[in-house]
Amino acid sequence: MTSTVKVNNVQASDGGNIINQCGTNITLGASGDTIALASGATQTGFGRTGTVDWVTTVQTSTITAATGKGYFVNTTGGAITANLPAGAAGSIVSFSDYANTWDTNALTVSPNGSEKIGGVAADATLSTEGQSVTFVYIDSTQGWKNVQDSTSNVTGETFMSASVSGSCNTLTTVDTNYKVAKFVGPGTFTVCSIGNTDSNNTVSYVVVAGGGGSGNNAGGGGGAGGYREVKSTTTGPYTASPLDGYPNAPNRVIVTATGFPIAIGAGGAGSTNANCKGASGSVSTFSTITSAGGGGAGSGSSEPGNPGGSGGGGRANQGASGGTGNTPPTSPSQGTNGGDTAPSPTPAPYLGGGGGGATAAGASGNPGNGAGGAGATTNISGSPLSFAGGGGGGSNGPASQPGGPGGTGGGGTGNTPGTGSGGTPGTVNTGGGGGNNGAGYSPNNGLAGGSGIVYIRYKYQ
Repeated sequence: MTSTVKVNNVQASDGGNIINQCGTNITLGASGDTIALASGATQTGFGRTGTVDWVTTVQTSTITAATGKGYFVNTTGGAITANLPAGAAGSIVSFSDYANTWDTNALTVSPNGSEKIGGVAADATLSTEGQSVTFVYIDSTQGWKNVQDSTSNVTGETFMSASVSGSCNTLTTVDTNYKVAKFVGPGTFTVCSIGNTDSNNTVSYVVVAGGGGSGNNAGGGGGAGGYREVKSTTTGPYTASPLDGYPNAPNRVIVTATGFPIAIGAGGAGSTNANCKGASGSVSTFSTITSAGGGGAGSGSSEPGNPGGSGGGGRANQGASGGTGNTPPTSPSQGTNGGDTAPSPTPAPYLGGGGGGATAAGASGNPGNGAGGAGATTNISGSPLSFAGGGGGGSNGPASQPGGPGGTGGGGTGNTPGTGSGGTPGTVNTGGGGGNNGAGYSPNNGLAGGSGIVYIRYKYQ
């Protein structure tokens, strides 16, 4: 036997609605009431079952996310931040890469206040092309936990911290979120803690070796110290030199929590004897990265330049060859060749060959102007600085003939005979090659190359 009760309104004793039908809509309770299931009871057809309602308006600017919503995020025009709502157990939010551009312009997901993402109280960066992620708030320990991810696990990011030691070495903050360690002498770069991704532990660096010394008696200019650089993708929007070696994976340094000894190469001494070349510079090192010292230049009866990071220039008017750069070889090249000279009796002027620089070879000294090769310019420190210019060759006459100019990046100049003005050494902490005093200056000894330098840049917040 079955019975049917037909009503369109059920009220409590105080007159408030418990069930109310109006047309095809049925309302349970009144505004402000709590609808509870009895202990052990279950429900179907009510509430959320672990999915979101997707907002079909594509998001192109900062998002204030609401629980129960999914957002298609288009970062074609630039990076975007999504601010999560205050978390309550069961809160759910989703995001999807609308235009497959998160690898170029990331979506930053920011928790509310001190709440966490994956157990870390920090922003999470979604930077994978085509990524889709769903976060559910579980509790104060883990906070927002990603329960669906089309590509990889997502947590709040953490970053490395470090310190430096050694006289006159420094650690400074640049461009807000980055630190730069500068080593002008030996010391240690100590990584105190690392981040939670390899990308945040891949540092940028510049490693410049000591420049070579110039030759005696109208000798060549010293070769620049080897120049090696990597710009990591996570260390900020600065301009690196054309010698950025990041695309070649062996050049990258992923640090661990340990100390990294830093060696700074000394500049090679200039020659004081016609039978001796200028001395080559010494190596600079950081982790697995070694830059070779610049080649010493030819002089007197020791005519060819030495090989090195960049090669030293040959002696004037002797058919002398410049030293070979990028020795030992690296990719990209750490330097270039020194300048050659033509054999006697080539017509004047007679100059030693210029030392090779990081980005340009030394000029021929005979015929030619004996100029040192240009170095490389980078903004790793927050402002443009140039390193590793080749030294200028010295003149052997006539008296009015100036010596070769030094290459940009610390290369010393050759002198002008008969003026009483000597050449200049390579600039300290640039890896520049030494300029040459030439035959018109007394004493006409060679001049030293500049010492090297090391920079290390990383993201710390």
